[in-house]
Amino acid sequence: MHFLKKIVESPILDDPAKNHKNVHRHFYRYSKGDFIGPAMRISQTKAKLTLKGSHEYEDLILEIVTSGISDPEEYFEIKGRLITGIDVSEDLNKFGLNWNLKQSTGQTKNYIAEIVDNIKKETLLKSIQKFRENSYLLLSYTINPTCKIKTKKNIPQPSKKQVEEDDVSKRIQFCTGYISNREKNLKLTLEASLSDFKSELPKNWKAITIFNNYKITDIEIPKNIKNSRLLRIMATRKGKLVRTVDIDGEIIEKQYTIVV
Repeated sequence: MHFLKKIVESPILDDPAKNHKNVHRHFYRYSKGDFIGPAMRISQTKAKLTLKGSHEYEDLILEIVTSGISDPEEYFEIKGRLITGIDVSEDLNKFGLNWNLKQSTGQTKNYIAEIVDNIKKETLLKSIQKFRENSYLLLSYTINPTCKIKTKKNIPQPSKKQVEEDDVSKRIQFCTGYISNREKNLKLTLEASLSDFKSELPKNWKAITIFNNYKITDIEIPKNIKNSRLLRIMATRKGKLVRTVDIDGEIIEKQYTIVV
């Protein structure tokens, strides 16, 4: 499950740093204030759905496109990069993935795997579910014109712009996926990305843009931790998630009080 869907379903998380790391890790960098969060655009024609997303939506787009692969026994080539803050060699071995994980030599200790591999649908779906807990999986592949994805290999710097200055059209170029516009695929896409807006969606639409912005009003610092970096990581953020959808020019907004 994508971390934003989890927040929508359970906005108040109990001890998020300990019990909900897959969500909590997306908020390490935030102090108090208003911040631009991930954005995604879904557009449709009779033949296909086009999914464009900013960073932190690439795992959802990858999951949706991969779910639409028709032949579960087909091997297909993937290329890209796995970036993580921890050694995930054990998980790679578990899935039979020979991705040659290496520790970076920079000031920030990351692990990076350069990926060129052939894989099946089910193995990739299981990998997405596992690695979204602690990693960024930046993959590209092409099976046919209505089943392909392209993701940039470098994570962008966090935006310093104000919410009203957001250039969403530029941000959502980070990841682009295509999937055939069948009823099953459309239902999956809407349920995974904007289940909280389904009742407001018109029967016919051309494009939907989803904005997620954060208002962090309080930071709860854990006790008995002296390391400043660990304090930032373990701190709980409180505030609001503001989700806005633009459906062919019609704007709808929902707000959630969050503890993450």
